[in-house]
Formats: sequence, C-alpha cells, structure tokens
Amino acid sequence: MQTVLIVDDEPAIVKLLSYNLTQANFNVLTANDGQQALVLVDNEPIDIVLLDLMLPKISGEEVLKQIRQRGNNVPVIVITAKTAEFDRVFGLEMGADDYITKPFSPREVVARIKAVLRRLNSEPNDLLSEDTSNNLLVGGPIKLNLTTITATIRGKLVALTPKEFKLLTFLLKNANQVFSREQLLKQIWGTDFVGDSRMVDMQIAHLREKIELDVKHPQLIKTVRGFGYLLNTGEFNE
Repeated sequence: MQTVLIVDDEPAIVKLLSYNLTQANFNVLTANDGQQALVLVDNEPIDIVLLDLMLPKISGEEVLKQIRQRGNNVPVIVITAKTAEFDRVFGLEMGADDYITKPFSPREVVARIKAVLRRLNSEPNDLLSEDTSNNLLVGGPIKLNLTTITATIRGKLVALTPKEFKLLTFLLKNANQVFSREQLLKQIWGTDFVGDSRMVDMQIAHLREKIELDVKHPQLIKTVRGFGYLLNTGEFNE
C-alpha cells in the first residue's frame, strides 16, 4: 500500500482528503505545519506528498525547497489557494510534480496522485531504455551514463536534476531533431501533466546554464524560432 503525506493546517481539508485517500486504498500520514512535514519526510517511507503552500512555522515553498536540496525526489503535488500563474509556475519550477488549486474535488486529487505515481514508475524505464551492454549516450561534448544517471560535459561531471537529466537524455537520443515545446512537455512531463509549456523554456534555460560555455550564445541546445529546440551534435568550439 502506497503512503500519502497530507500537509495542510486546515483540519476540514485534512479530514476530507484523508477519508477519500483511505477509500482509494492509500495509507495516509498528516502534518499540520512545515516543520512536522520535514520530519515525516525524513523519517517515514512516503510515496507522495500533498503540500499546501500557506503553512505555519515553515512555508510550503520552503518545505519543497528543503526536500529537493536534500536530494529527496519524492513526488510532490502542491495544493494551494493561490491562483496566480506565477505561483503555479514557481511551484513547479521549485520541484513540484503537479499543482492543484483550492477549491478542488477530492476525486480530482486522487486521480492526480495516481497520474503522478504512474509517471514516476515509468521514468526509470525511460532513462534506462538503452541496451545495458551500451549504457553510455555520447554526442559532441556530452556523455550520459544511463546506469549511474550521471552527466559529463567536456570531461567534467555536471549535477543535473532528474527532469534535466531526462530532458537531456531525450534530446541526445534524438540529436539534431527539432521538437516543439508541446512535444517536449509530453515526452518529459507525460500526457497526464496539466501545465504550461513555458516550463520547457525554464528547464532549457537551467540546462544551458550547466552545459553551455556561453548561455547567451548556446552551441548545444539550439532554439529554432517558431518551432522549438534541438540538441546540436555538430561543430563545437571547445
């Protein structure tokens, strides 16, 4: 049985979600502030977190930030009354896997949890889909090890987030092909993801900061105006 951690300081919402998730055969843990949430994430086997942003002691944004800084990739669905587009994109950019605004339907929350868990379970197979006897992807100055999930750029090890690694893996497997933002969103975030295609632009920007010699004049990840992006494995200035 998979475990969901509900982090919210509104007792009525916690009770409603706990009931519906229990009925959907999930084990449920609860926390009513950010500090308690971090303790549970560090000490309990949690499969997914439902995280409110407006929390006492430690904000939901800070909870999410600390979870990711500690290298914990547990999926997080942000639930909040904030509806501004900036808040939604910011939450996803900080490392959330999905975003639901209040008021919400409990059935929708259950469906979104199942969708995120399905995506999570499929991602390792996507990353390791190469023949295990040839676990390296190489193109230009990029070398990706699909077994250790590590990236080497120009001979130097570069730390990538899981989404960055998956995005770079997909682009390298399909080098010199142009993909639209929508195509990349579908490939990397999955068909169940309900989000903004600008998430792709932000991930590309972060990747460029890590792998390009000059982010203002990128040589590796090229923008094809009006179409999207491609990974160039042609000529490079070392």
